[in-house]
Amino acid sequence: MPFDALGEASDDALLILFAGGDADAARVLTQRFTPRVFAHALRLLGGDRAEAEDIAQEAMLRLWRVAPHWRQGEARVTTWLYRVVANLCTDRLRKARAVALDDVAEPPDDTPGALSEIEDRQRVVALNAALDSLPDRQRQAVILRHMEGLGNPEIAEVMDISTEAVESLTARGKRALSATLVGRREELGFGDD
Repeated sequence: MPFDALGEASDDALLILFAGGDADAARVLTQRFTPRVFAHALRLLGGDRAEAEDIAQEAMLRLWRVAPHWRQGEARVTTWLYRVVANLCTDRLRKARAVALDDVAEPPDDTPGALSEIEDRQRVVALNAALDSLPDRQRQAVILRHMEGLGNPEIAEVMDISTEAVESLTARGKRALSATLVGRREELGFGDD
């Protein structure tokens, strides 16, 4: 078939001609499909031209390999090519996102170590001892506010006192706790790091 006439031939006919050894049919198919295949790959890969060129070449190579086995009428050549491009792009994107397990950093271990647990227990014991040294009403106000998380109006209701009295009790209790514990900062792991 003359080269000029090949431009009018169907995709199936050109593929069959190529399978029979017609190099001109291959050129027409290449001119017809490569720009479309490249553009499709470029869109699927987010604009990566180098990857899209590789995908377009691989898709056309696969078309040449399948040509001798092509069954006319089962699928359109363009549909088959677009599917091949989509699959190749999906594979490339998966590989780009995949990371070797050795390259993944170990997650930080947030579990407290033995030293931390010992310090925490010492802090609890020291805080409880300091709380026990407070007068009953101050201790109750400080515990309700800072350990139970109640607001001053709620504490006032629980203790049957005014909000101002709660503020006074908690302030005095915090100052007394601070005075009791300040000398033990380093011992309890609160050194000036």
